[in-house]
Formats: sequence, structure tokens, C-alpha cells
Amino acid sequence: MRPLDENETTQVFEKMFKFTGNNLKNIVDRPSLEGTDTNPGRYCFRMQKNRVFYVSESLVKRATNVKRDKLVSLGTQIGKFTKNGSFHLTIQCLNLLGDNAKHKVWLKPTSEMSFLYGNHVLKGGLGRITENIVPGDGVVVFSMADMPLGFGVAAKSTQDCRKMDPNGIVVLHQADIGEYLRMEDDL
Repeated sequence: MRPLDENETTQVFEKMFKFTGNNLKNIVDRPSLEGTDTNPGRYCFRMQKNRVFYVSESLVKRATNVKRDKLVSLGTQIGKFTKNGSFHLTIQCLNLLGDNAKHKVWLKPTSEMSFLYGNHVLKGGLGRITENIVPGDGVVVFSMADMPLGFGVAAKSTQDCRKMDPNGIVVLHQADIGEYLRMEDDL
């Protein structure tokens, strides 16, 4: 497990900034509960194989006793780098994104299942939407009970959503909590 280099850090922060905006500072500067009272630890980003993890510094120190080839996971996996070098967020980072999301969309209970099967969010299934969303922004999708269901990219702005028909796509699906069941054989 190694620290991210400058290029990797830039890609990770740019992708997370797309979803959290200025709240990214809350993720980076978050104190860890595992340190001492006088010196609480911090969270950091580490890379193992091609996967990026969000883990407390004290846990990283304790993991140095494990051989690299035997270490499978540590902390919360937030994403992975593809073979061509681009960074993709994974569903495991949903709790971090949900707590610090800049743009949010709430689904009606009737359309939650459709989203959890991997479909895009349609205007007809939209319960609420935050203001000032522009196309291309990262959006976290919630149920009406404020449970994070997944995330995606805004296809339309908040203003355009008010005028469009019920079958128009509002959020393009990227990941949802139903992936755990759909990808069960791969895990």
C-alpha cells in the first residue's frame, strides 16, 4: 500500500470534487477516531494494486505488518484506476459522497427499484432536486427517506427539468447499491 502520486491525487480529487464541491475539504481534513485524545489521527488516500482506499493513518501504520501481496483491502475503497489510467469512483464511496454531496436528487418510492436495477433517473420518478444543477455535475441519488441509493451525472439542469416531459432523463446512472447483488458472482 503506497501513497498516491501527484497525478493520481489530482485525478481522485477532481472526480470527488465533481460530487462534493467545496465539501471535499471535510473529507480530506476529517479527524480519525483512532488516534489519541491529544493527537487524533487523520484520514489519507492509499493505493493498493489499482484501487484507491480512504483509510486512517493509524490503520495504515498497523497494516505495515502485513505483506503487500497478502493485503487485499484496507479502509474504504473509493475508486479504481482503469488500465488506460482514468479514475472511476466505486459504490463503496457512497457514504462519503452522500454525507458531503453538493447536488442531490430524491426519488419517488415508485422509481427507486428502477434506479437500483441500473436504469437512469427519469423526470417522472423525481421527488425533489437541489437548485443550481448544471449538466455534467455529479449528483448523489437519495430515497425520500434520505438514504443514499447511488450516484450519477446530471443530464439536464434544474431549470430544464421543470419543463421536460416525464420520460426525459434527468440523471445518468453511474453506480447504485444494487450492484452488490448484480455483481455477486464477480466479487
